[in-house]
Amino acid sequence: MKARKLMSVVAVAAALTMTAAGCGGGRAGTASSEAPAAGANKGALIGVAMPTKTSERWIDDGNNVKSKLEALGYKVDLQYANDSVPQQQQQIESMLNNGAKALIVASIDGTALTTQLADAGKDGVKVIAYDRLINGTPDVDYYVTFDNQKVGVQQGTSLLTGLGILDADGKDTGKAGPFNVELFAGSPDDNNAQFFFNGAMSVLQPYIDKGTLKVVSGQTDFSQVAIQQWKLETAQARMETILNGFYAKGDTKLDGVLSPYDGLSRGILNATKAAGIPNPIVTGQDAEKASDKLIQDGVQYSTIFKDTSKLAETASTMVDAILTGKTPETNDTTTYNNKVKVVPAYLHQSVIITKDNLQKEIIDSGYYTQAEIDKGE
Repeated sequence: MKARKLMSVVAVAAALTMTAAGCGGGRAGTASSEAPAAGANKGALIGVAMPTKTSERWIDDGNNVKSKLEALGYKVDLQYANDSVPQQQQQIESMLNNGAKALIVASIDGTALTTQLADAGKDGVKVIAYDRLINGTPDVDYYVTFDNQKVGVQQGTSLLTGLGILDADGKDTGKAGPFNVELFAGSPDDNNAQFFFNGAMSVLQPYIDKGTLKVVSGQTDFSQVAIQQWKLETAQARMETILNGFYAKGDTKLDGVLSPYDGLSRGILNATKAAGIPNPIVTGQDAEKASDKLIQDGVQYSTIFKDTSKLAETASTMVDAILTGKTPETNDTTTYNNKVKVVPAYLHQSVIITKDNLQKEIIDSGYYTQAEIDKGE
């Protein structure tokens, strides 16, 4: 058996030529000092580890990465771990034992892959962390993601806009409220969840402090509002508990809910519908087809569109650069500290989606068809 090798999704090698201060950009295609022999990695096996098939987003990501790598001439071992950390660990070990030359990993738990990644590092297998940063290890080389702090800011901003506190240009309208809201956050084992929450709270907290927003349940700490493994059912259960505990008498209206992901949004809306509550302003993320339909129907207010085909393109291009002796392009070399090293990253940008621009951004762009959204799955 070969030594087990693990490469966390979208890892970035540290030998980059970029500016020393601030966010720097590595020049694409720069020759690496450890260039392999010409053609040495032609047709190499690439391991792609995705977390789950319970979200359409991750299914799309896996398929996109696989197709783009295959178009570049590589063989691909694509695996989904069903939200099981041990299963993902075993899948990565298997990829390495089968001779994978690089790994693209969307981790379930960003702290649970240290052993596998250490084996990968010993064997010279480069790791690209895909959308979720892998923490606590020096053996992650690159990170490809979106500007996750900005995503959170966009979520908080869209909640304020939906409530009428901000206008379409982001200007304060002077509405004093108070507006009753509740807060949800993502899975505590996902590094991105804290970025989303912090970004959102950076715009919401000032309005909470001055009383324009009121969190009726009083639950405002990340630890109180986080939803393990981003489960729709868990979010729905929490929303039901909050409604029964703080809104059951009917004299308190729920105006809005900060939700960081469309699956959670639909669970929240299931709970409000069952309670006979008119649709509150609910945010989201990922522009999943089921939520796009709810937005078109005026049920969910907003989502954040992250064109994940761009992540797949960048991750695949990074792998190709690494295996042909070049340095992958990055545009952020300061932000993503995994508690052992700052991981060079390439950040893509996201877009707030409401009923007003869904047609243009989602359908006209070709990301989804109207028929796919109408089907809602």
